[in-house]
Amino acid sequence: MNNIILIGFMGCGKTSVGIRLSYLLKQAMTDTDRMIEKLSSMTVSEIFDKYGEEEFRSLETDCLRKLLQEPDNQIISVGGGLPMRSENRELLKQLGKVVYLRVTAPTVCERLSEDMSRPLLQGSNPEEKIRELLEKRSPIYESAADMVIDVDGKDFDEILDEIVKKMEEIKE
Repeated sequence: MNNIILIGFMGCGKTSVGIRLSYLLKQAMTDTDRMIEKLSSMTVSEIFDKYGEEEFRSLETDCLRKLLQEPDNQIISVGGGLPMRSENRELLKQLGKVVYLRVTAPTVCERLSEDMSRPLLQGSNPEEKIRELLEKRSPIYESAADMVIDVDGKDFDEILDEIVKKMEEIKE
């Protein structure tokens, strides 16, 4: 399939980059978290609160299966934890080219300092939680990715240019 899938840690810019990339490439954009919210008529936080993380992760897998049935040439932004399941990594590869937007903990802390809606950042020391999760998830993101884009200190135009350039290199 000819989709571009954006993966990475929360706050790395998957949705924002996805929206801009969809305009640039004139392709539809799908955000799996928004898709799950629409299908369940609940927010991600409500799903976590009511059913727990494991149920939410199952909904993510279902979402990927649905996307495999849809037309391709989409930009797909996925939740930060979605690639943690090996089944999901296999589905991502079937869906298209996977782009890992790599971010560092200080950047995440800065970007999310005011956002208390993130279920995995609830608790007393969100910065420590971010570092722990990034350390655990980064190798998995890298193994799932066809390309890695470092986003720290870059504006959207720089990130988009890098993605487009690397996508062209892959096609050659």
